[in-house]
Amino acid sequence: MGTCLDWHSGVVRALPSAIPESTRSKLALDWREEFFSELHTRSQQGLPPEDIDITHRRTLLRLLSWEAYKEERNYFVGLDGSTTTCVPPDGGTTAIPSVEFAVRSWHRMAPWSDVLPGLTALKKELGLELFVLANGTTRLQLDLVRSSGLEGTFSLLFSSELLGVYKPAPEAYQKAMALVRVRPEEAVMVAAHAYDLRAARKLGMKTVYVYRWTDDRSEDMDAVKRENDMFLGESDDGMQRFVCVVPR
Repeated sequence: MGTCLDWHSGVVRALPSAIPESTRSKLALDWREEFFSELHTRSQQGLPPEDIDITHRRTLLRLLSWEAYKEERNYFVGLDGSTTTCVPPDGGTTAIPSVEFAVRSWHRMAPWSDVLPGLTALKKELGLELFVLANGTTRLQLDLVRSSGLEGTFSLLFSSELLGVYKPAPEAYQKAMALVRVRPEEAVMVAAHAYDLRAARKLGMKTVYVYRWTDDRSEDMDAVKRENDMFLGESDDGMQRFVCVVPR
């Protein structure tokens, strides 16, 4: 999700507008980190993938119980089943809980500016097959490729729901590669998440790290650069640069 899509902007817009934008930004970033922490816990416990909306809802409610967000909590309705007249992303006017409105925002995102030209070049100029391999639901992935204008870009969407296991479990990568008859040495994992690439690398895949300021905020980027076959930073036009340096 974070590799190709600017999740932060959409989530910030979906949070109650009465909250200052700087606070909404921090809440969105904390929400993302809490979500990853939750996935890590579930993966460590061997729990099956659950609907990502449930995970997002639970982690948001947990954040709003923190002392740091006690004032912001007052701007959310829906915590007790009440509703507010938020306009849904589809343009409807049905009143929905503000918590639910925020959860739904994860289904609509814009791509980073380098993504569409970069992926198009990889597919058309180099003839590569592109796949999504991400934690979440298939419904989420379908909604995201549609809302971001990336329909037709990927050959197949692999979700943790579809594969029955969360990344970074080795089985997630192995199942996806087996289904498309690709060997690890033929595959390149591209991600904005170091944990993802570390797991892929252990299986023999090449790895490319795409820096996004919204993710991996606690990672040592110098170490990340050393760990991977390629590091695409902020000044590199990300995926647009990838097509220029990837082996032909």
